[in-house]
Amino acid sequence: MGVNLWDVSQIRWSGQALQDFKHRIRRLTKRSWGISMQRRFREMRLYIQGWINYCGLSEYYRPLPGLDEWIRRRIRMCYLKQWRKPRTRIRNLIRLGTRTFTAVHLGLSSKGPYRLARTLATQSGMTNKWLATQGLVSVREQWIKFHYA
Repeated sequence: MGVNLWDVSQIRWSGQALQDFKHRIRRLTKRSWGISMQRRFREMRLYIQGWINYCGLSEYYRPLPGLDEWIRRRIRMCYLKQWRKPRTRIRNLIRLGTRTFTAVHLGLSSKGPYRLARTLATQSGMTNKWLATQGLVSVREQWIKFHYA
């Protein structure tokens, strides 16, 4: 369930463990779950730290940067869903440092929140550094801390 021994010297987490991790993150970042972002970050931090403490023995690093990107995209989607109206999206993105033209372009778009979470306007406003200050925990950094602390 958690880890597999591939070799005598190599430990990897199982495919089922990774699939369960992604399923739980999807549940924690549902757009229709009406909770505050602080509570969402707290729940995610507890789950990610627990998962790393359990499956962190794995020496398999390759999917971790991709997992981090995916989690950040899901969080940006939650913010865009919370900022429901175009005026609110535009105002908040400009406040975060996005150029006015790109913020207006995103605010007036009819695309869904998950698709808009990958645009330049969203990523330039809600940077990785800003998400970390909000309380988002990085799976990659937790794994590095577990192995090289």
